Amino acid sequence: MAKIFIVIGVIFVLVGLLMLFGVKLFRLPGDIYIQKENFSFYFPITTSILLSVVFSLLFYLFSQFFR
Repeated sequence: MAKIFIVIGVIFVLVGLLMLFGVKLFRLPGDIYIQKENFSFYFPITTSILLSVVFSLLFYLFSQFFR
């Protein structure tokens, strides 16, 4: 169980470093982005759905292999 947490932590650190250096990972077509003069709104609907599917698949695979 500890190995899983370490792997997840390393993934979060890598994604955080990429975002820190300005790499736009999660700007997919279908995400809602509205920009006005003094206002900007970003709603990542497509990104949320895609991440939900990926995490669901990963958790399913972890549950099957680490029983």
